[in-house]
Amino acid sequence: MFIVGLTGGIATGKSSVASIFREYGIPVIDADQIARKVVEPGKPAWHKIQKEFGTEVFLETEELDRAKLGDLIFNDVEKRKKLNAITHPDIYKELYWQTFKYVLQGHRFILMDLPLLFETGHMLNYLHKIIVVTCEEDLQLQRLIERTGFTEAKAKLRIAAQMSLEKKAEMANFVIENSGSERDTREQTIKVINVLRSSNYHWKLRFLVGFCCTVLLGGVYWLRNRNFRSLPTAA
Repeated sequence: MFIVGLTGGIATGKSSVASIFREYGIPVIDADQIARKVVEPGKPAWHKIQKEFGTEVFLETEELDRAKLGDLIFNDVEKRKKLNAITHPDIYKELYWQTFKYVLQGHRFILMDLPLLFETGHMLNYLHKIIVVTCEEDLQLQRLIERTGFTEAKAKLRIAAQMSLEKKAEMANFVIENSGSERDTREQTIKVINVLRSSNYHWKLRFLVGFCCTVLLGGVYWLRNRNFRSLPTAA
């Protein structure tokens, strides 16, 4: 099994592309969903955030106030590093665990939705292919304002804080331009899915894993027989 990374800019439409992959029976691991899960009330990261940032970043329901926390860390690099140090270990642990479960299920490949793939660089070495979703700048701004209720100035700052779409597109294996109709985005996505399904790369990985397992089992068998022969025999 190989891993395909999905990324892009904020409000470019990654979720729409991911949903099409799901329709075609391809497992999708969503880093944003995992990030929300690890900070649920009572989770270890939830307690650490409360200790580090105080109760003011929580709602009356004890859930994390993501908007307030986002505003708090947006212009403070040190606070952002502290938050990442709290949440990232749990997020990546869950990413690896979900990936392992899909390996056992025998899928050809999975899609991993990683909004900050290039910004963090953490998962780049594990990905076989990368898909970047882009759209026109004005449309991205409009979508973000409609989705979040941000002012135009605040939305522009959030977009500018990420790596530019042009630079991300340069590092992609596939680019899906999501400025047109839903049908156009769907057609682009299906073409990418067909290319990925035609790849034989998963067989190479399976052969490599099988070979390593065979060598490991052979080594264990050899050591066992060696130790057995070295045991003293009864007189």
